Amino acid sequence: MGVVAPQRAAGRSFITSHRAGKKKCHVTVLKTTSLMCGATAGFLFFLAVCLVYLPDPFTQPLSPTAGVSSEVTLLIWTHPFGRYRRLPDCEALYQISGCTLTDDWRAYPQADAVIIHHREIATNVSELPPDPRPRAQKWIWMNFESPTHTRGLWRFEGIFNLTMTYRLDSDIFVPYGHLIPLSHRLQGAHQHHVRALRGPSPSHRRPRLVAWVISNWSESHARVAFYYQLSHYVQVDVFGRAGRPLPEDTNGSVVRLVKRYQFYLALENSQHTDYITEKLWNAVLAGAIPVVLGPSRDNYERFLPPEAFIHVDDFPTVRGLAQYLLLLRRNPARLQRHLDWRRSYSIHRPTFWSEHYCTACRRVRNAKGRTDVVTDITGWFQS
Repeated sequence: MGVVAPQRAAGRSFITSHRAGKKKCHVTVLKTTSLMCGATAGFLFFLAVCLVYLPDPFTQPLSPTAGVSSEVTLLIWTHPFGRYRRLPDCEALYQISGCTLTDDWRAYPQADAVIIHHREIATNVSELPPDPRPRAQKWIWMNFESPTHTRGLWRFEGIFNLTMTYRLDSDIFVPYGHLIPLSHRLQGAHQHHVRALRGPSPSHRRPRLVAWVISNWSESHARVAFYYQLSHYVQVDVFGRAGRPLPEDTNGSVVRLVKRYQFYLALENSQHTDYITEKLWNAVLAGAIPVVLGPSRDNYERFLPPEAFIHVDDFPTVRGLAQYLLLLRRNPARLQRHLDWRRSYSIHRPTFWSEHYCTACRRVRNAKGRTDVVTDITGWFQS
């Protein structure tokens, strides 16, 4: 999460809650070396960063809030990108009870928390809720764009209490997708929000080689430069606003289209920590092997097994990458190594924006009265 400091005039929250389920604690301990001087006793110094809660999407994507008795009201200040969407029933969809969601500004004085989507306030601070802020109310900064496409962040230092993004270190972490080991049993409504992945047989051969679906074409993007180089060595079928239209028999579904291809270019528009979008998860769901351009391989491996994708940085040249794709095409047994992992996982892709709102509501219920503020949202998000 961002760097936080106590909010001035915050007071004590009236929200009471109990933690739901078990949460993991990631602990980093930095030890200084003890110094001995003559007969003086040695000193041991510790600097610890402890108990930073990072939700584990691989094991508990949607844990219910059993045992929590408090009720909270969550106000959606603006619908993202100005598109109205019906607000969800969190209990029916995700077994998260005690949540009242509203987009009625008249509920502002009574709201326990307010979700504010960055795009609508990026260039105009006056679009924020009015002062004075109700006692102990939490403001949640919601953003799922990369830092490259997040403008005016410096305007909002010391304003928000919680962050909700795709980053693992957000206060409220909602990724574009994640895997769930089949060994983890899901109960109730959660079973309906995941899909088991199928592992193709070794004899399976897809009719086409490489696809790329892109709508935002910019010559300044690294992904466009990569495509130009790769297309010198292999055929890349380009679809979307910048290429051919999606075939009619796919009903506009990227996943349905990609099922025809052995490889899919999951190329992000910019490269930032944890910025791994639906492009990757479309390929995974379709059973194609994603060729990724985004953050580092280590970063991708926080979300996927290492053999589940091919990173452009795995090869010193684009030509070497192209030769590897053609090698896999000719060698089914070797190709299978990139697919066998699928038999052990299901995939969960959150529903925009209903799951985000319900996840935020659960987090507010578990907040235990804290009203810290994010004091360096720019430095954190751009790091």
